[in-house]
Amino acid sequence: MTYFLEGELSPAERDAETAKFHVIPVPLERTVSYGAGTANGPKAILEASVELERLWEGSEPCAQGIATQAPVDCTGPLPDVMEAIAERTKAVVAKGSIPVTLGGEHALSYGAVRGVVAGLGRPIGVVQIDAHADLRKAYQDERHSHASVMQLLTEEDGIRIAQFGVRAMSQEEVDRREACNVFAVDARALVTGNLSAIDLPDDFPEDVYVSFDVDGLDPSILPDTGTPVPGGLGYYQALDLVAHALKGRRLVGCDVVELAPTSESRVSNFTTAQITYALMGMA
Repeated sequence: MTYFLEGELSPAERDAETAKFHVIPVPLERTVSYGAGTANGPKAILEASVELERLWEGSEPCAQGIATQAPVDCTGPLPDVMEAIAERTKAVVAKGSIPVTLGGEHALSYGAVRGVVAGLGRPIGVVQIDAHADLRKAYQDERHSHASVMQLLTEEDGIRIAQFGVRAMSQEEVDRREACNVFAVDARALVTGNLSAIDLPDDFPEDVYVSFDVDGLDPSILPDTGTPVPGGLGYYQALDLVAHALKGRRLVGCDVVELAPTSESRVSNFTTAQITYALMGMA
C-alpha cells in the first residue's frame, strides 16, 4: 500500500500515535449513476501524493504527522459499510487527530461525518464543495446514495450544511434546501461574480467538517469525475472559499471524494492529491 506523501515523511511523521492527520482510504463505488471508477480514487490519490512537495503556502502541514490507514472494507450491505467508516473516523477524533477520508463515492460522507460527531460529542457543521446538492430522499431506490448523503445528514441527523458551487439540482432538492435551512451560494453567482470569500451564518457551528466533491471544480480543471458539470469553480476559488469558511472555526475532519481516475491522464489525480494536502494545511 502507498502512504500519503510517501518518501517525504520521516518515521516520526508517519507515527500513528502522534500524527495530527489520519488518511483513511474508502474505495466505495456502489451507487454511482453516470461514470464509474471511484473505487480506484483512493489508490490514485495516494500514488499522486508521492509527487507532492512538503511545502504548502509557506508551511509544512506534514510536519505535524500524517498516518495512512489501511483501506476500509467496502463489501457487504451499505449500512454496515457506513458503520465501519464511522468507527474509523470516531477513533481518530477521539484521540485528538483529524480524519482525512479519501473516496470513493460521496455516499461515504454519511459514515465519516457521523463518526466525527460521535467522537467529538458535540454539533458540527458541514461545508460542502460540490456540483450537486445531494439532497434527494433516495436515488435509484437507494437511501445511502451519493445523491442522498446530505439529505441524510441534515434531515435525519440535524447537521447544518453550507454548500458552495452547486449547479445541478432537482426541484425536490430545491424544496428540501429551504425546508432544512441549508446555506448555499451556487456556482453561477460564485463564478460570474468571481467570488472566493463567503461569510457563513453567525450561528453556524464552530467545528467544521469539509466535504470536497471534486466535481465542484470545473471539468476543464478536473475532468476525471463521474458526473462532470460545466460552469464549475476554479481551483484557487474553491480552496479560498473553504479557507474563508474556516476562519474563526476549527477543521475537525474532511473528505475528498468522486475522483474517477483514467489511464489517459494524471492531472486529475495530482490535483485531487494537492487539494487533500491543502485541506490539511487549512487545519
